[in-house]
Amino acid sequence: MYFTKKFILFSITFLIIFSLQAQTVTVKKESARIKNENTDGNEVLLDGIVSDVNSSLIKFLKTYGKVKQSEGTIILSELTLNGKAYTTPVYALVKDKGQQSVAWLGIRSSEWSAEDVVKINTELEKILHEFGVKFYRDKIQVQIDETARAIQAVEKQQQRLINEGKTLTTKLEDNKREKIQLEKSLENNKLQNALLLKRIEKNKHDQDSITIAADQIKKVTVMHKEKQQKVN
Repeated sequence: MYFTKKFILFSITFLIIFSLQAQTVTVKKESARIKNENTDGNEVLLDGIVSDVNSSLIKFLKTYGKVKQSEGTIILSELTLNGKAYTTPVYALVKDKGQQSVAWLGIRSSEWSAEDVVKINTELEKILHEFGVKFYRDKIQVQIDETARAIQAVEKQQQRLINEGKTLTTKLEDNKREKIQLEKSLENNKLQNALLLKRIEKNKHDQDSITIAADQIKKVTVMHKEKQQKVN
């Protein structure tokens, strides 16, 4: 009973999770402090702790180039966008904001040509939005996987209960048949008991008759012997 209630509660929890409205990723322009200099870029607010968002961002940015992190600042070098390679680095930060985290992505305009600044900032805004979408999708996928495992566990428990029910039903039928056999055996036992009592009574009567007959024969034998002694 406890096991079943536990799984019901577990299932309800996941139903609540998936009944929530879909997450919307909103990227906005925001500056950040890079190398003691205010740097323009974009940020996105995500529902996740800093360590999770940071590790996810690093993994995501590795698809665009080489990534390293130094003193909290993520540096993306050898960036490749739309088939074009760039040697100037891109910077990223992840900051704590209570139960949420802010992921920031930007460039130092002074390190880029005027021609590339606008184009790269536009692309980085798209990349950051793509990251936010992937972060939530990956997070939901974890919930989906956990739900799938929960369903498998529930189905396994359900099958175990079904098999247990079949076993109990079979045992009940066996018990009923055994009960019928025992009742028949008990009835036969009563009949045999009555018959044995009658036979015992007859046996006693026959023993008494034989005893009387034996006494009579003994008396006749004595008489014959006395008669034999008188012959001369």
